[in-house]
Amino acid sequence: MGTKRGAVKKRITKETQIEVRLCLDGGEINIDTGIGFFDHMLHSFAFHAGFGLDLIAKGDLEVDFHHTVEDSGIVLGAALREALNNKEGIARFADVHIPMDEALCFAAVDICGRPWLTFEADFPQELIGEYSSCLSEEFFRAFAVNAGISLHLRMLYGSNSHHITEALFKACARALKLAVKIEDTRLPSTKGVL
Repeated sequence: MGTKRGAVKKRITKETQIEVRLCLDGGEINIDTGIGFFDHMLHSFAFHAGFGLDLIAKGDLEVDFHHTVEDSGIVLGAALREALNNKEGIARFADVHIPMDEALCFAAVDICGRPWLTFEADFPQELIGEYSSCLSEEFFRAFAVNAGISLHLRMLYGSNSHHITEALFKACARALKLAVKIEDTRLPSTKGVL
């Protein structure tokens, strides 16, 4: 296929320091945000997307996890946008259903350059360990906006917040795996630009 598609991105603020190395064509996975459940979700995301990913974050966890989770989405999204370069040959669209025990979740993605997130999920348990389940929507919004993708995530049903969240991350990952796949050499747009 030629050279691997990848990007390195950093973001340093008064609240967080985050570095991401992303390879869309595979590689090692190393995640360390200081948030155990979030690390688990990001590792699962990279694995099921088939991405190589190093994501190291140091944040103001003593305040709460919000800044670290949201800023990780910002930097990972920016890395995805850069790694896709001009988007020539990619499949562009994909959708996936993922079950996890009693939960079933859906993801659809369009790598279109127009950022959007639709997120429909109810979390019966507010906390998953020390992780607030509402933070997943913040992560995916930051990720979609900075990646420049249209992302639709929906919980169809479920009763366990851990299972619901993990199914959402895996569904997004599997949809991205299909959408970033190189199918030919053309830009997948009748407009001639994405």
